[in-house]
Parts: sequence; structure tokens; C-alpha cells
Amino acid sequence: QLNMAKKKEAFLKEFKEGPLQFKPTYKFDLYSEVYDTSEKKRKPAWTDRILWKVKNLCEVASKEGEFPEEENLISVTLNNYVSHMSYGISDHKPVTGTFKLEMKPLVSDPLVTLSPEGEWSAEHDVLIRYSAVPELPSSAWDWIGLFQVNFRHVNDYVTYAWVEDDEISSNKDSKQVYMSASEIPRMGGEFLLCYYSNNLQSIVGISEPFQV
Repeated sequence: QLNMAKKKEAFLKEFKEGPLQFKPTYKFDLYSEVYDTSEKKRKPAWTDRILWKVKNLCEVASKEGEFPEEENLISVTLNNYVSHMSYGISDHKPVTGTFKLEMKPLVSDPLVTLSPEGEWSAEHDVLIRYSAVPELPSSAWDWIGLFQVNFRHVNDYVTYAWVEDDEISSNKDSKQVYMSASEIPRMGGEFLLCYYSNNLQSIVGISEPFQV
């Protein structure tokens, strides 16, 4: 039924699916691996499916000559596609897929380079030096965050400094920003500095790891 729909519905045609190498996942008697024994005796069916589609940036950008058409910025590989027969609280068996996602950088060099200055501790205010490429679309809402090295999300910062409000010096090559000692973690550890661009809605520069 799904394959028939993919032939008719344009929005489904570009979606991919892995091979169905598991038994139909519907309809089971509850808490069992036995297909429907009720009066209706429904036929087993693969009603639980995982489809995916990757919309590469180059699909749009290549029309404007920014990227070659053959270059995919994002690629997805399906590693496994399985059902889980041990679950019995529903008349469906759950299905999961594990994917490998690869993303190519849009730029070869970071838009911002930054580093801590001097010794960092909670005993005194600390300094950050950074420089940005001329084409960075900077904003008054840009900030530099202090992160533990194992951070997983941009909101995992320990503290941050606004690049404009907390700036203390500037020249043609670089700028200095300070962080208050009261915000520096006393327990110490290994940290990173990350520059967040509000216009690009992403981190555009990461320092080398350093000790606090």
C-alpha cells in the first residue's frame, strides 16, 4: 500500500526506506507474539514504518551558483531498521531505525578564532581574545560562552559574555572581552570557549580546550 502511494503522491516519491527484513508489526494479541485471534482476524501488516528524506542545502544553493550540484552537504546512511517483538502493551510492535549522519562544513576555516588569556580561575575576572573574518554578519546579540568540553548543546553553557557589552579593548586585529570572576566555576576542570552568532543561529568559533 505504501509503495503504491509513493507512485501516486509526489511528496512521498523522494522519501527513502530501508529493507523490510522484519515480520509484519500489526496486529498482535496484547502481551504476545501471536497475530490477531479475535473474530476479525486482521491480516498481518507492516503498518509501522520509518521513511526519511534529506533536503541538502545545495538543492537550493546550486540554483544560484553557490555550490556545485553534485556536492551533497548532508548524507544519511541507515545502519539498521528493526522491530522489537518483546514489547507487548500494544497491538503494534515498535520499529526503530539507527542512522549515520554526515555533514560537510560550509567553510574550511572558522569565522571566529578565540582563546582565553592568562590564567583562568574564580579568584579574578578573566579575559577572552577573539578575531572575526570581515564577512561575519556580527550582531549586538552575539555572545561567547564558557562550556565544559563534553557539552552537547548550545544551551549547555556555564556562563557567557556579550561580545559588545563586555568588550574592554579593540584593534584592527582582535578584540578583548571579560567574564566576571563570580561566574567562573570554582570546581575548575577542562573547558572550551564558543562564539555564538545570533544572525547565523549557530556556533561559529571554538577555542582549544583549557584548564580553569
